Amino acid sequence: MTLEIIGITVLWTFLFGYLIVASIDFGAGFFNAYSLLTGRQRILTNIIQRYLSPVWEVTNVFFVFFFVGIIGFFPKTAFYYGTTLLVPASIALILLAIRGSYYAFETYGSRGHKGYSFMYGIAGLFIPAALSTVLTISEGGFINVVNDAPSLDYDALFSSPLTWAIVVLSLSSVLYISAVFLTWYANTSGDREATNLMRKYALIWAFPTIITAIGIMVELSSHNPEHYNNMLDIWWAFGISFLLFIGTVWLLFKKKNYGMAFWMLGGQFLIAFFAYGFAHLPYLLYPYLTIYDSFTNEAMAIALIVAFIAGLALLIPSLYLLLRLFLFNKDYVRGNKDNHA
Repeated sequence: MTLEIIGITVLWTFLFGYLIVASIDFGAGFFNAYSLLTGRQRILTNIIQRYLSPVWEVTNVFFVFFFVGIIGFFPKTAFYYGTTLLVPASIALILLAIRGSYYAFETYGSRGHKGYSFMYGIAGLFIPAALSTVLTISEGGFINVVNDAPSLDYDALFSSPLTWAIVVLSLSSVLYISAVFLTWYANTSGDREATNLMRKYALIWAFPTIITAIGIMVELSSHNPEHYNNMLDIWWAFGISFLLFIGTVWLLFKKKNYGMAFWMLGGQFLIAFFAYGFAHLPYLLYPYLTIYDSFTNEAMAIALIVAFIAGLALLIPSLYLLLRLFLFNKDYVRGNKDNHA
């Protein structure tokens, strides 16, 4: 395995970590806002607040690692993506700032304030929508290079069905992942009413997620046939992912073993995410940029790989301790401990 493959695999692992952790966080914020607006805060707010309090500060650690690593491993990405992503990246950063601010206001100020909760929840949905445009752009056809200066064709980007398919998938995935986790979490707390409501939301968002995933593959067949054909070559991986999806939905429908349902969901997204990324290789930006012609020097690559693996080795036990000490601590999950981190 070459250094280039090791480097992109490490980065893709951090990005997957962000996908799962941030999806739970973003979705929880939205469901909290939705429960306040629909008068169901009695059912959900306490459960969601107990989840958000200890973890909201650490959500972006994975994203920071990935952002630093992509520039470190592949310096040319700054040239191609830097100016072209100025608008969507700026929007995402502003939304992250708004989200953090409103969470602090709602949690440590006027608890239950509908305006703060609404802004927090909506910002959490717009962030993945803004960031998901990067996946669309990487498929090619949206960046023009004139006089060695890349520029983003906004008309082509926002008129492309592929763009909106990926945006819809990002939104439905966030809500689906979060709903399945919160179903498990609410069930662990013994809150039957919250469990049933989150289970209902999980089943509602399961099918838009799988339908839009299939829609993306259909769009790729005409937009980027090379990537589409590469995905067909590893169809079995997507087949396993689909079977795990069926298993998750079946467990939710049968109202049993919600913990297993969430781990099957994690396996579904893990396999599909890495299969999608593998099929996209060697391109970081089709057709201009590959992992081979934009890689850093060998010494820097080895140093970054060691540093990132060490960071992952610290981050995973930290998250495990967070789960054990707070999220799945029997006293904490039942609300018998103070719910402020």
